[in-house]
Amino acid sequence: MSTIRVTWGSGVGPTAMSSFDAALAGASVHNYNLVALSSVIPADAAVEVAGTAPDLGPAGEALYAVVARETLIPGADGEACAGLGWARSESGRGLFYEASGTDPDAVRRAVESGLERGMALREWTFDGDPEVVVESTPTSPEEHATAVVVAAYGDSEPLLE
Repeated sequence: MSTIRVTWGSGVGPTAMSSFDAALAGASVHNYNLVALSSVIPADAAVEVAGTAPDLGPAGEALYAVVARETLIPGADGEACAGLGWARSESGRGLFYEASGTDPDAVRRAVESGLERGMALREWTFDGDPEVVVESTPTSPEEHATAVVVAAYGDSEPLLE
């Protein structure tokens, strides 16, 4: 396996889906069909904090990803906040945990708490402190607002042969 890139972005739009698309554009993963994964990091994968994704292949292909997402309606209180954290074991295996909400500090705590529980469920020895990325954006009085953090697994793959 190659690299898992952690990217993030936020955006606004007239609908929930359009604000989600804008947030994915901020992370540079909007031209792929995201295939949802749960949370496990393979032992041979590198995790890179990228911010925005490089070119991962042709538009329209499948991209495996763990996605944290929060979308708020126009005029909602708080911020749209998405958080993604990860921890690695001595063997290289690891896990992602995502959370979302309207308060960045609460989202960070939820990610850290989830990782702590996830690590306790596994009989792995974890190295170092978990890493966490939280993306947030203020709500808009007139548009939906979305924040995303995406862990994109490797390059995209063709959907059709």
